[in-house]
Amino acid sequence: MSETTPASPSTQVSVLGLGMMGSALAGAFLDAGHRVTVWNRSPAKADPLVTRGALPAGSAAEAVAASPLVVLCLLSNDNVDELLASLPEELAGKTLVNLTNGTPAQARTLSAWARKQGARYVDGGIMAVPQMIAGPDAYVFYSGDEAAYETHRATLAALGGTKWTGSDPGLAALYDLGLLTGMYGMFVGVIQALALVRTENVSAEEYSELLVPWVTAMLGIVPGIARDLDSGQHVTDVSSLAVNQAAFPNFLTTFRDQGVSTELFEPFQVILDRAVAAGHARDGLSRLADLLTVR
Repeated sequence: MSETTPASPSTQVSVLGLGMMGSALAGAFLDAGHRVTVWNRSPAKADPLVTRGALPAGSAAEAVAASPLVVLCLLSNDNVDELLASLPEELAGKTLVNLTNGTPAQARTLSAWARKQGARYVDGGIMAVPQMIAGPDAYVFYSGDEAAYETHRATLAALGGTKWTGSDPGLAALYDLGLLTGMYGMFVGVIQALALVRTENVSAEEYSELLVPWVTAMLGIVPGIARDLDSGQHVTDVSSLAVNQAAFPNFLTTFRDQGVSTELFEPFQVILDRAVAAGHARDGLSRLADLLTVR
């Protein structure tokens, strides 16, 4: 993965899809001084952007025709497939940057299809919520056609940092979903913890003041887990899988005793049991990533 200095900008860009994220993207392009054409199935969503200087397109085909760079931000890649299938003749010579959340396989399929239409394809994964776009902490993963990416990188930089992950179109989605997996895993634990303490009328907001620094401190061991996984050396001097397996029933029992569902946490007990049964009792948590991989 690389992050490099933006090249000269291409100043015309079309944004298709004006939900909360698409509108934020179009607004960022406008604020950066680009000529922005916008389109949405519900035309009224374009009105606030038109007020700010965007050019409304009467159709998706008109929006594609207006700019060499076409940014797609729809609800799903199924919507992207449907939209692009209606526009094959308009796509030749265009660069498509698909910032719709999707899977690596979908990105590869879309890339191959776009090439057949004479278009260049770049897939992207946005690491920000709409309010963060164009801010210092926002960035986007990109993968696919590197020449097209380099041509338009300065324009795309209006959205936030640009992080190139490789010529495989599926890599941006892989990086994106990997980070989101970590995020959702964290939120699973947070939600469960808050549900537990509230059974005794403990203020969730007050408890969060303890929870945040604890979770933050525990994130410090992630690089060590990653190194162990890469090296294949899983033996730990912190907390073995046998220790975790022995302790984990206390969580499930407490949840049940307090009237809290165990459904979010039961799978972790399953994999701990499987790991110990397979002879990995002395290993650390990094071993579980190996066991999750289906080969």
